[in-house]
Amino acid sequence: MAIARHIKNSLSSSSAIRKLFEEGAALKKQYGADKVFDFSIGNPDVEPPAAFHEVFLRLAQEDAKGSHGYMPNAGFPDAREKIARKAGREHTVSIDGGHVVMAVGAAGGLNAVFKTILNHGDEVIVPTPYFMEYRSYVSNHNGVLIEVSTTDDFNLDVNAIRAKLSPKTAAILINSPHNPTGRVYPEKTLASLSAALTEHGESCGRFPYLVADEPYREIAYNTVVPPVLSAYGESIVVSSYSKSLSLPGERIGYIAVSPAISNKDDVMNGLIYATRVLGFVNAPALMQRIVAELTEERVDVEVYARRRDAFKQALDNAGLAYADPEGAFYLFVKAPDKAGGDDVKFSDHLKKHLILGVPGTSFGKSGWIRFAYCVDEAIIRASADAFKKAMETF
Repeated sequence: MAIARHIKNSLSSSSAIRKLFEEGAALKKQYGADKVFDFSIGNPDVEPPAAFHEVFLRLAQEDAKGSHGYMPNAGFPDAREKIARKAGREHTVSIDGGHVVMAVGAAGGLNAVFKTILNHGDEVIVPTPYFMEYRSYVSNHNGVLIEVSTTDDFNLDVNAIRAKLSPKTAAILINSPHNPTGRVYPEKTLASLSAALTEHGESCGRFPYLVADEPYREIAYNTVVPPVLSAYGESIVVSSYSKSLSLPGERIGYIAVSPAISNKDDVMNGLIYATRVLGFVNAPALMQRIVAELTEERVDVEVYARRRDAFKQALDNAGLAYADPEGAFYLFVKAPDKAGGDDVKFSDHLKKHLILGVPGTSFGKSGWIRFAYCVDEAIIRASADAFKKAMETF
C-alpha cells in the first residue's frame, strides 16, 4: 500500500534544515567537527539555568500521589495559574489560569490553535519570510496559508496585510522576535495591525485572530518585545520553553488568550479538546510542574549577544550584508550580487568551504540565507576565514 499522497508530496520537499543537519553530520565525520561551520539548525546549545536542574531533581525525587498521572487536559491548575501571571506581566493584561492551556511545545500549541479556529478553506495570513513548518501546521487542519511581503527592513507591511484580508481570513500569524530575521515588531506596528484587523472585522462581521508564535520572546537584545494580548482583543499567544530555558527536547509550552477575546469559553474548550484529540492528551506532567516554578528564569542572553557580535564581525570582514537581529539567534544574510542574489547557488558554494546555512527560499524569501548562531563561539570565530575565502573564490 502507498502512503497518503499529501504526505508523499510533503516528503519530496521536506525540511531543508533537516537535510543540511544530516549533511553537516556527514561532513563533521569526514573533516572533524572543529573544521565544519554548521549554522543550519536552531538547536539551542546553551545549558538551562542552574535553577532548572535544582527544581528538576527536587520534583523528580518527590513521590506525591498522582504527580505523574493524568490531569485535566488543559494542564495542572496550579501550573496554569503561574503561567497566566507570567503571560499577564509580559502582555500587560490581567488573566488567570482559565486563559491558559499547557501545550506540547509551541508546535503542539499552534496545531491546537489551528484545529480550533479553522474551517475547511479558511485562510491564515503570514508575513514572509516565515518558519517553513507553518505551512504544514495550517494545512494539517484544512487551512490555506497566504503569504504577504514585509517591508525592506522585515517589519510588518500592514497595508499589504490589509489588501489580503477577506471573509475567509481566520487568522494572521506573526512571530516576534522573528525566525529567520531576528526582527522585533514595534509596538506602533502592532497597533496599526490591530486597527486594520478591527476595521476589517467591523466591515465584514468576522474579526480575524492574531496568533503570535513567541518562543524567542525572552531572547532579545537591548529592546523590549511589545505585548500582543493587550494590543488586540482577538489575540492568542503561543510560546514554549525550547529557547528561553533551552529545553527543546522536553516539548513544553503554553497557549494564552486575551481577556477580551470573544466567545472565550468556546475558544478555551476548543483548545482543550484539540489538545486531547490531536493525540497530545496533555503536556508532559513533570515539565509542567517544573516550568511553573521557573517563570522568572531564562538562559543567559548575553551568551547569544556575544555570538551575534562575533558573527557580525565575521560577515563584515567578508563583505556580506545582513539584517541586524534584535532578538532570537539567527542572522539573515543577503546573497551577494556576484551570486546574482541566488541564495541556493551561494549556499552550495559555501558548502565547499564547509559552511552550512539554510537558503531563504525555504522560508519563502529568496536571495537570503539563514545562519543560526546557537553554536560555540569558537566555531563562529573560526568561520571568519572560511567566509572570507568563500567570497574571494566565488
